[in-house]
Amino acid sequence: MHFLYAHFDPRSKQRTVWKIAPGERGQLWEECRAEGVIRVGWDQLGDLGLYQSDTDLKQALDRNWPRRSGGSLTLARRLMAFRDLEDGDRIVANRGTDEVLAIGTVNGSYRFEADRPEYQHVVSVDWDLSHARKLSEPKQWRSTFAKVDPALFARLIAPQGASGVDVIRAPQTTPVALPEDVQAVLDALERKGQVILHGPPGTGKTRLALRVALALDGRADALGADARHRGLTQAEMLHGDRVSMVTFHPSYGYEDFVEGFKPDLSATGPGLTLALTDGLFHSLCSRAAAHPDQTFLLVIDEINRGDLPRIFGELMTLLELDKRNLPVALPVSKRRFSVPPNVRIIGTMNTADRSISHLDAAVRRRFAFLPVGPDPDAVSGTVGPLDLAAFFESLNGRIARDLDADHQIGHAYLLRDGAPIATEEDLAAAFHHEVVPLLEDYCLGRAELLHLILGDLVDADTGRARLMSPQDLADALATEFTSGAPGPDA
Repeated sequence: MHFLYAHFDPRSKQRTVWKIAPGERGQLWEECRAEGVIRVGWDQLGDLGLYQSDTDLKQALDRNWPRRSGGSLTLARRLMAFRDLEDGDRIVANRGTDEVLAIGTVNGSYRFEADRPEYQHVVSVDWDLSHARKLSEPKQWRSTFAKVDPALFARLIAPQGASGVDVIRAPQTTPVALPEDVQAVLDALERKGQVILHGPPGTGKTRLALRVALALDGRADALGADARHRGLTQAEMLHGDRVSMVTFHPSYGYEDFVEGFKPDLSATGPGLTLALTDGLFHSLCSRAAAHPDQTFLLVIDEINRGDLPRIFGELMTLLELDKRNLPVALPVSKRRFSVPPNVRIIGTMNTADRSISHLDAAVRRRFAFLPVGPDPDAVSGTVGPLDLAAFFESLNGRIARDLDADHQIGHAYLLRDGAPIATEEDLAAAFHHEVVPLLEDYCLGRAELLHLILGDLVDADTGRARLMSPQDLADALATEFTSGAPGPDA
């Protein structure tokens, strides 16, 4: 037991905290509190333990709640997450969008109570009522299930103010468990040395890279902080010596990355004076060699937009972990150079821009590739009659079907200040000014393809997306993409 906890401690990773509504408007709360359980509906599905995958559960949702745009894979995944809750997992019980009823700790496995007339899916929970409160700002909690942001959960379990309303306190300075996505990247870096995060645009690849950088730089406490504090911490980190960030582009070259002769702006003589200048990666490696006990990180945004063989040159060989500290003579200066073993690289690339298969084979062999896909849970909420997560999932399903998965849209298109868009005006702005132009670019010259994706939202005469008022747009999107879906249950 001691060996297992020392080396494979399940508590070392941050678990997802779920908000689960005990019935519509909390109608089952007293029963759930008294029995020490949390219950959810969708009883027609039967025992969730009989489903082997979220795909099987999605098919059952399709049969029981037929809908024009297909079943909700998001709901299937949430129900599977409910079924798979483990001892020690945390749950927030809510009523509506502005009240926390209690915070619970799971203390038993899922069970299906077929003898009950309704709400037959049950998990045992130890409820702590001391955290019950009214929230100062409503949350996007209109559906039964929603992921709770770690920063918000930290505030929910913090001591309340005298008025009983939640208060925002300074971020915790004690060590925090790392989120699973951050830990996965760190594990890949440890194994390979270099990682490329790839996925459709707007899925948060750069955001994840910077969160990993915070963890590597000893600033993991900022991961659970609010967006403003995390942004300030990231800016401070990038002004330091251990983490550097660059964006590749077609004109970026070896002389920018490793070394080259560049104009000497301090020269006072006539004419142009060139001086040998260390590039970004050369400088980072020099600092890393001087501090072998620390980890140094380079974040390369849009890594596939540069000519990687030209940019890395002979250093491509030295990226392999077993060739670190192997010296080579640089062709420009003839200096001896090596890549220290304490250097790590994270690159990001949009698969819609260029497929991974187009990367040089030597590059692909030296990098681990981690997908970062669209996350419907990140846009859990509603705008008027529209379930954002269901719309997002259905739209991406059509894009994957009629284009390919690389051209799906990321959840960032439906976020404002890190939270799901909440107004019809914001929805209209995101759809007309961001989503539609992107899809029109993907479907350039193929009006029938755009019609397959957007359906009746495309004007048959012009082949362009219809313009409509924000209120009408929310209704139209709900009809086109989420008609017949199981409704919210907050």
